[in-house]
Amino acid sequence: MIEDLFLGVHRPAQYLGNEWNACKKDFGSCKVSFALGFPDLYEIGMSNLGLRIIYGVLNNIPDVACERFFALEADMEAALKNSNRRLSSWESSQELIRFDMLGFSLGSELNYTNVLGMLELSGLPLQSSLRDCRYPLVIAGGPCALNPEPMAEFFDLFIIGEAEEAIVEVLNLYRKYKDDYRNGKLSKDAFLSELSQIEGVYAPSLYIPEYDSSGQLVAFAPKSVEPGNQSCRKNLPLKIRKRVVNDFNSAFFPCNWMVPYVQTVHDRITLEIMRGCPNRCRFCQARSQYYPLRIRSRENVFLLANQAYLSSGYEELSLAGLSVSDYPGLESLVSGLIASFKDMAVNLSLPSLKAKALLGNVSTLIAKIKKTGLTFAPEAGTQRLRQALAKDFSEDDFFKAIEEAFEAGYQHLKLYFLIGLPGEKEEDLDGIINFAQAASESKRKIKGGGAQINISINPLIPKPHTPLQWLKMESIDAIKEKRNYLRAHCKNKRLKFSFHNFEMGFLEGVLSRGDRKLGAVILAAYRKGARFDAWSSFFSFTKWQEAFLEQGVDPQEYLNEKPASEILPWDFIDIGIDKEDLLEEFNKSIVM
Repeated sequence: MIEDLFLGVHRPAQYLGNEWNACKKDFGSCKVSFALGFPDLYEIGMSNLGLRIIYGVLNNIPDVACERFFALEADMEAALKNSNRRLSSWESSQELIRFDMLGFSLGSELNYTNVLGMLELSGLPLQSSLRDCRYPLVIAGGPCALNPEPMAEFFDLFIIGEAEEAIVEVLNLYRKYKDDYRNGKLSKDAFLSELSQIEGVYAPSLYIPEYDSSGQLVAFAPKSVEPGNQSCRKNLPLKIRKRVVNDFNSAFFPCNWMVPYVQTVHDRITLEIMRGCPNRCRFCQARSQYYPLRIRSRENVFLLANQAYLSSGYEELSLAGLSVSDYPGLESLVSGLIASFKDMAVNLSLPSLKAKALLGNVSTLIAKIKKTGLTFAPEAGTQRLRQALAKDFSEDDFFKAIEEAFEAGYQHLKLYFLIGLPGEKEEDLDGIINFAQAASESKRKIKGGGAQINISINPLIPKPHTPLQWLKMESIDAIKEKRNYLRAHCKNKRLKFSFHNFEMGFLEGVLSRGDRKLGAVILAAYRKGARFDAWSSFFSFTKWQEAFLEQGVDPQEYLNEKPASEILPWDFIDIGIDKEDLLEEFNKSIVM
């Protein structure tokens, strides 16, 4: 970025780079240059632990320069275009088109149009087929890569699963073939074929989906080798096996914690203490993404926490994981960390917890340093539906735990619920209200009035690689009826409902369950001005509706119930869990 562009734009400090602990190498002297991007604003991207991990991993390689880039706010994008400049990296203001590779972390399907905007601002053709050896290779990873097909035409490579080891192997192979590839001696097709030999790497241009006359996917396989070109392409795997970091306890953690100039969404040290989840919630895609369960040792957690604090001076440490409650010896870990940091006034926070984890001293320990609210995720208002979801949640433990928490000084709770669940009835919606009301009244038993309960309501999105991937997603109208029912039947002013934007949920469902035909829709929506679709203030459902209509694609087809015999667009990805096991769990979720 050039500093004269910062004049008159909103929060210019987000574009400065050169933060404390940022890595800046001599761009020209490095053998491989990698630009790591996040398709949302800086404040979101710098809160992403995955981005920080890959940034640190790559910059630990002596001859690799890894720099960052993020989506621009509208005023900064306009300033860039008006000055006839391209999107550049944060560290050295190098135009992205000069890098060897661009890597995007895809954490939300609603960021897809931002990817296209960032590519276009960089001066790159949007489609992979239009980018030859003169352009950077464009790579994607992250949770959305569990179904890469909607974005297949825009990326050269996807890394499926955990990328910190795979990306090093990709760069090693790139270093080996760089000269031949860049001067045209090695075709892009042949080079992608070489890269596809790395476990977890998927090059969509080397595979082809086949559809029948009704538009149903009937086959998915590597493309046939062109006549006379047999030597250029190696045998490609029929299935892409998800990449897993087996030795998680020794996995890289970014102890040189970068300190942004502006406040970020998660403005703290985030320390991953476990990866994977021992639970089998049938709606949870994250379990499939990070399966199997791996634990970081208590000693390692202490060491990394101390190093990250010493390098940054942050006053809050958050312990992260899909189910922190199931960390072995959580109470001992929490008490030890609090004791270690008590003289530094460092707050400790934990994500949504199971109630059983708070029984005893955990909530009291945390309350001694920071009496924040507690977050729980019952997911459903009745035990009947929790059983359908295979959600491990004990109401007895919950009410015991919150009474102890209120006694320790906590003032409010946040509860997460899903609606649009299989077999859901009005009594289940009543259960949400009754459950929250009982939680509020629990505080009255301890002292003072009832507690404020913040209730977050989200529509169930049956995601790929979960037992519910065959389930029909409820329509927007049906979900809105349930929202209206909850509003009409909740009379307690201490219960504060917040509802996810249901049109955004609908689009997320379509994009997450989509195939390659959605590429044209995403491009059309982008051309209509769709940007920052994950932000309700920018989201335009009308633009997406027009894009679907113009491309002749019915979005509802992606949300309908799927027969078990149907080939799903993401079936070629091996997540380490058999599809038959997912189907068995799906059948258990069906309730009357």
